[in-house]
Amino acid sequence: MTTSSREIYANPWMTLREDTFRRPDGGEGVYGVVDKPDYALVVPLDGDRLGLVEQYRYPLGLRRWEFPQGTAPDRAEVPADELAARELREETGLRAGTLTYLGLIDVAPGLSSQRGRAFLATDLTAGEPAREDTEADMRFAWVTRAEFERRARAGEVTDAQSLAAWALFLLHSS
Repeated sequence: MTTSSREIYANPWMTLREDTFRRPDGGEGVYGVVDKPDYALVVPLDGDRLGLVEQYRYPLGLRRWEFPQGTAPDRAEVPADELAARELREETGLRAGTLTYLGLIDVAPGLSSQRGRAFLATDLTAGEPAREDTEADMRFAWVTRAEFERRARAGEVTDAQSLAAWALFLLHSS
């Protein structure tokens, strides 16, 4: 049971709080929690091709390939399917004729309250991306399913959310 909670830090994308709590055995503890808004992730599928974006991930100091994903600005709450359609359009320029819900992903439940919803996007129509300033250097590419799996095995796709969404996609497809 939580006995106290205090915000340590906040910015437009996240907050950090420290909670004190009482364990079932009566002992007390402290927990740091990163609160971020829920996100949507999209697996764009066109025949045998998957759409990936590559961008610089500051905490890692690396460029990473992943499925399009994101949250609404200023920690706003947006219905997951609307957010998925928006992220797909912003990052890739694609519009989905069909968005199919694949499942729920908990990002890092021992550290963060953030949850994501993964969608499969099909019946795609191409357009121009409308990326945010922070995504200006983002790249989009189509890869085959075999190429995606090769990149994942080789450690070129390491984004946990993308890998979890791939597992949900495989379960959905079986």
